[in-house]
Parts: sequence; C-alpha cells; structure tokens
Amino acid sequence: MNDLIAALTVARKDFRQELRSRATTVATLFFSAITLVMMAFGLGRDPELMRSAAPGVLWVALAFAGVIAAAQSFQADLEEGAFEQLLLLPVSRAAVYLGKLAASWLYLFVLGALMLPIALGLYGADAPASTWWLLGLVLLLGTLGLALIATFYAGLTANLQAREALLPVLMFPVIVPIMLGAVRATEAALMGSADAPLALSWVQLLGGFDLVYLVVCASIFHFVVDD
Repeated sequence: MNDLIAALTVARKDFRQELRSRATTVATLFFSAITLVMMAFGLGRDPELMRSAAPGVLWVALAFAGVIAAAQSFQADLEEGAFEQLLLLPVSRAAVYLGKLAASWLYLFVLGALMLPIALGLYGADAPASTWWLLGLVLLLGTLGLALIATFYAGLTANLQAREALLPVLMFPVIVPIMLGAVRATEAALMGSADAPLALSWVQLLGGFDLVYLVVCASIFHFVVDD
C-alpha cells in the first residue's frame, strides 16, 4: 500500500469515527466555549483589556482543544483494537502519523474558524476586512503546529495509564513557540494593514517551526509506537 494512500485512509477512518460518535466534537466545543466565557468574566469590564486579551484566549482554548482531540483519537483506536491493526499494515509509521495529523489538523482548523468570530465578538475586538486573509493564514499554520505536537505526544502516551495527565504536561512546554507566534501574528493582524508586515514575520516564524516539528515528529514516530 502506498504511504500517501495509507495516510489518507487513516484520516478518513478518523473522520468517519468522529461522525459516528461525536465525542470529540461535543467535548471540544463545550470546553472551548467555557474557556472563552470564563476568561471573559475573569478579565473584568475593561474594554481595552478585553480586546488585547482576545488573541491569547483564543489560542489557549485551541491548545486545550488540541489535547482533547488528539487524545480521543488514539483512545478510541485503542479501545476498538484498531491501532494495533494500523501498525500491522505494510506502510511506514510516518504514514500513520500523517493520517492522524491530517484529521486532527482539519478538525482544529474548522474549530478555530468557528471560534475566531465568536471570540472577537465576545471580547469586543474588530478585525479589518483587509486582514481576514492573514488571520486565516495564521489559523492554518497555528493549528498545524498544535496538531503536530498533540498527535505526536498522544501517540507517545497512548499506552500509558496516566496518559490524560501526561499528555498536557509533555505537550504544553513544546508548543510555546507555536503559541507565541500565533498570538503575536493574530494581534498584529487585528491592528490592520499597517501591521501586516509584522504579522507576516510572525507567520514566517510559525511556518518555520511547523516545518521543523513535521520533519522531526514524522521521522521519530516509529520509535514512539514501536516501543
């Protein structure tokens, strides 16, 4: 079986599994909404503070959603015995990782696209029409970075008893560069066309980290699942 076909097959399997159960969708939507609302209450009534906090709160909510989505993906496979069957396929472990990654990335991107206007409206932040394309690019690369790390560490902790506690502990320190780049790029994009060059600089940083994480995680994923 071709590795590309195998990766697409794994991604399609995860999509169909989620369409049947909807467990991840319900959990991430509920948790993300609670995060946005609770942070809004915690920040108080200062409009300027609310506007400035909107990008950070959005990406924190997406980071938590990435943990839930990746963990649930591997957990469902382990419960059904599907993950062991995946590892028996005559394809590279990187193909399995890329399939899981594609499903998680698309899910996080769609979730982010839904949450972005909600977060901006809730926190009183305005996005100029001229920079919506830039926000979309930030969302695309930022969610890719989160999905890369979440999928890798979810596979690493899948067979451990304390996986629910270990996954965020291992993942969150590694996603600091992704979170920093995504939050700063979103802030700059919300400032309008004048800060577009600054936003593009952060986007380039995001793309660089994504490339490094993709190469490293795909290359060593076989050590993670085989051991």
